Amino acid sequence: MSLPAPSARTLDALGWLAAARRMPSPNCDERPEGTAIRLIVIHNISLPPGVFDGDAVIDLFTNRLDWDAHPYYQGIRGLRVSAHFFIRRDGTLIQFVPCALRAWHAGASCWLGNKCCNDFSIGIELEGADDLPFTDAQYAALAPLVKLLKQAYPIQAVVGHSDIAPGRKTDPGPHFAWQRLDENVA
Repeated sequence: MSLPAPSARTLDALGWLAAARRMPSPNCDERPEGTAIRLIVIHNISLPPGVFDGDAVIDLFTNRLDWDAHPYYQGIRGLRVSAHFFIRRDGTLIQFVPCALRAWHAGASCWLGNKCCNDFSIGIELEGADDLPFTDAQYAALAPLVKLLKQAYPIQAVVGHSDIAPGRKTDPGPHFAWQRLDENVA
């Protein structure tokens, strides 16, 4: 699902995007007072890894994942995480956390000497894996979303999770086409 032409007017005062399917996550909290949103972090996720045909990611972000449904889930049992946005393989855009709140997506992280990137970033998860390319539909949804966020907030950079947590994280991975994103956002 592609977003309409980017416009800050499509975000409400809290940062809910009208064009996204809203699925509120409890895994968020207030940003530190006076903290500007200045970074976008691109991730990839699939649960179990490499499986794209279910709602496990949605269930994880909304604390409804059945930990016993797959052996992989035992290693992440009890994890409480979220992202602001999730873009499925077909381009469907889901929003879990309004941009005004802090989503729990980056973990231990640092950007330009600033720790705790969750404080000042927006997290966008792409349904995927490090070893697979992303879909045309995902780029078609991602580019206008990033453009819109850049219009609405003083965004200074768009980075991968691996850029803010090197050695700990590898996403969005080598198959993410940064140039393709840049060409469609500039």
